[in-house]
Amino acid sequence: MEKLNIKDRVANLLRVKSIIALLLTLTFCALTLWNGNITESFTNILLIVIGFYFGQSSKNISVKGE
Repeated sequence: MEKLNIKDRVANLLRVKSIIALLLTLTFCALTLWNGNITESFTNILLIVIGFYFGQSSKNISVKGE
């Protein structure tokens, strides 16, 4: 398996799905710290997006590893 250098890792983080996942996670953390009241729908959306992101990431890694 090929190791990614720093430049490639940063490029991977700047993809749209990565940005959306990071922003939703940061929003969740901020709402938890400041408000403490998170709606169930926001939690469900966050879990779906994170699951999709990590599912796609692991799928891409397994395809590259073959």
